[in-house]
Amino acid sequence: MAINLQKGQRINLEKSNGSKLQNVCVGINWGAIEKKGMFGFGSSKEAVDLDASCVLYNHSKQLLEVVYFGNLKSKNGSVKHSGDDLTGDMGGDDGLDNEVITLNLAQLDANVNYVAFVLNSFRGHDFGTIPFASIRIYEGTSKRVNEVFATYDIANDAAFKGSVSMVMGVFYKKNGEWKFNAIGEPTRDKKLEETVKTVTQNYL
Repeated sequence: MAINLQKGQRINLEKSNGSKLQNVCVGINWGAIEKKGMFGFGSSKEAVDLDASCVLYNHSKQLLEVVYFGNLKSKNGSVKHSGDDLTGDMGGDDGLDNEVITLNLAQLDANVNYVAFVLNSFRGHDFGTIPFASIRIYEGTSKRVNEVFATYDIANDAAFKGSVSMVMGVFYKKNGEWKFNAIGEPTRDKKLEETVKTVTQNYL
């Protein structure tokens, strides 16, 4: 199932051996902005605070709960957030995800039908001004990557320039089986609450 999805692609979450994908992670890796000093002398780093969030809905597209930096675990523990990273990589790309959300599809409450992942720039840093910012959605754990099946490079994709929020993708249940829609679309929203409304209206 080693698939690098493009925007808008939908896949069945079935592995090459026929078993169903259960443990999914969304990892975000980004860097601080380098600021040039007065008259071009010296430089400093400006912290960048990106926030990954997970939104759970029932079959009627009613919001059930949001897992984000202020609520690090869903009620039954099937979704977990690694914690808020307030700065990004200050010393250059270390290759590690700054924030990771883990999702156990098998443990989700039976009434959950949609699981959306969104990203917001908390201090309003334009995605296009961040030196590097990548997203990967993969099978595995927060410590181990088995197979990556969707990646987005939001710092170098011109489509994200001028935006401070985006919808990464949506897992949805159809005929009792989980599938994934790789959305990868920027939004005009400024805050998480607005992005959640956009998902509800346009992406379920």
